[in-house]
Amino acid sequence: MEDFINAVRERSDIYEVVSRYVPLTMKNGRFWACCPFHDEKTASFSITPEKGWFYCFGCHEGGNVFKFISKMEHITYFEAVKLQAERLGIKLPSRKKNAAEIQVEQEKESLLKITELAQNFYHNCLIKSKEGEQGRKYFAARGISEKIIESFQLGFAPDSWDFLTRKITAQGYSEKKLVAAGLAVEKKSGGGVYDRLRGRVIIPISDISDKAVAFGGRILVTDENQPKYLNTPETEIFSKGKLLFGLNKSSRAILSANTAIVVEGYMDAISLYGAGVENVVASLGTAFTEEQAKLLARYARKIIFCYDSDEAGQRATMRALPIMRNTGAEVFILIIPDGKDPDEFIRKHGKKDFMQLLKNVSPVIDYQFQYKIKHTDISNFNDKMQILREIFPLCRKIKNNVIQGEYLKKFSSALLLDEGFILGEWKKFLSRSPTQNKFVKKFSPQKKNLAFQAGTSIIKKLWYEPEFLDYVNALAPKENFTDVHKEIINYIEKCYAAGQPPNDITAAAELSAEANLEISRILGTPEPQNTEILAFQDSVKIMRRASLEKKCKQILKEAAEFEKAGDRKSFEEKFQLAEKIQKELSEL
Repeated sequence: MEDFINAVRERSDIYEVVSRYVPLTMKNGRFWACCPFHDEKTASFSITPEKGWFYCFGCHEGGNVFKFISKMEHITYFEAVKLQAERLGIKLPSRKKNAAEIQVEQEKESLLKITELAQNFYHNCLIKSKEGEQGRKYFAARGISEKIIESFQLGFAPDSWDFLTRKITAQGYSEKKLVAAGLAVEKKSGGGVYDRLRGRVIIPISDISDKAVAFGGRILVTDENQPKYLNTPETEIFSKGKLLFGLNKSSRAILSANTAIVVEGYMDAISLYGAGVENVVASLGTAFTEEQAKLLARYARKIIFCYDSDEAGQRATMRALPIMRNTGAEVFILIIPDGKDPDEFIRKHGKKDFMQLLKNVSPVIDYQFQYKIKHTDISNFNDKMQILREIFPLCRKIKNNVIQGEYLKKFSSALLLDEGFILGEWKKFLSRSPTQNKFVKKFSPQKKNLAFQAGTSIIKKLWYEPEFLDYVNALAPKENFTDVHKEIINYIEKCYAAGQPPNDITAAAELSAEANLEISRILGTPEPQNTEILAFQDSVKIMRRASLEKKCKQILKEAAEFEKAGDRKSFEEKFQLAEKIQKELSEL
């Protein structure tokens, strides 16, 4: 596997990969861009093509080409390797599967074949059969064209207990398989099964590969004992929280616009798509998940939530916002007027008016503040303070001080609090809030003392020329390096002992996240021209001096203890040793 990863890395051009996502500009012999991982106006993100590294001097994120892809696509490191291999046309190494794996794979293939057959049966029933007439009338009344019916393979399930069961079993599949696919339900008594979806228009739910994995059904005849919408359950091939309805159709439009509109239900998504608003997906209900957020962030940097305007939709929006923001995407909210849902609005007003609404989407801070005002008793001072505690972190993310000030005035007016009081609370909040997250604060080189800089220079030399390890260890004991630098040096020693040069592939697997981040910073930071050797020699001296000073201090402490105890001989020995160290220090 390591050979495969190395092969992919060797054929990967980090310039080509990064430039797919952000525009790069050459300056002073290096390529620069505004960092895609944090907001900034001045480019501090840099790549070193000849070394295959990227590093941001603003947020201190860095690594190799696979680390970059994994962060941009919100996937694991090895998933990034596989994705890059696919882009380069490199086949994944085959591995002999065990019996259990083969059985699972065959089971999934069988279920996918059943769902494919079901999709075809439902679709043909809608467009060709007499029973499908009521389904055709329903879609026509909803403004769903024949083109969209064909595109989404919409269907119809007759009000029959065994329409689909008879069709599928006639193809040689067992009733047990139908149950496993979520399309049939076992009878409580008497044995046998019955169709889960009956008397409903059918909406296939497909994965990104355009394969039907589940189905939703909308009932046509009102029945208090039946839900209006009914989905097939989760199965081996369908996990509701990992899939976005319509992404198989809308992915290109989302990529092109770099914007995705997220609605609640599949009929909202189908209506918008049919009206020409194609960059839309549905979250299949109100429980928006972290997996859905990561999937969506692979396609767009701007996400607009357009859930229903009722109370349930607002609560769902509030739950979804922090999940989506954690991906680094820009998040906005589109509020449909008059309490309508997206489907109702687009059918009544059309694409033009909907696109006009998109021009006035609400930033997260506005939406969340208004929601909290609406759902809080602002006559209570403690509740007002709770709103401020929850909204101030969002306000801090705004880079423009003037806009921040306008929001503080807005908070003052809405909460009926004095502007001076609000400003005072804001200053208190800022004084308590770290300017950077704990990870960056702990592991980025904010405290650039001399020993830290020396450790940086030494590691850079050892990475490319590990034969200097003995020289460094003899003069600069590891105890004077930071814990992260010690971890990197230990790794370099391990590689050198094995006769292998250190590299980003094994480093990613063996080093901690902190050490990987630090090595990417070190290798991504250029030395002034023709100063590498001098910097290394001076750095070893600095670390040697730090070691000797520490040793001398300890010896003098011991000498003082001997003098206090009246042990003159031991005192003289320790003092002479300290003088010897001090002489070496003066020579350094």
